Amino acid sequence: MARITPISASKLRKVFEKAGFKCVRTKGDHFVYTKKGIPRPVVIPDWKELPVFIIKNNLRTAGITRQEYFSLLKKI
Repeated sequence: MARITPISASKLRKVFEKAGFKCVRTKGDHFVYTKKGIPRPVVIPDWKELPVFIIKNNLRTAGITRQEYFSLLKKI
């Protein structure tokens, strides 16, 4: 399995949109995404490069596996 590497915020937002998440609001430089059935919102800061720990935390919150993440990333 490939390593999760830092990516831009716009790419991560596209991954979550492909996974069925909707942006419900922006507050400052943070985008808040929700999806029916997921109890907590996913918050993505609008940075040029997101560190790996933010990507992993958001994937865990969303219930997205590494394998699903990489398949969604390929579709972008």
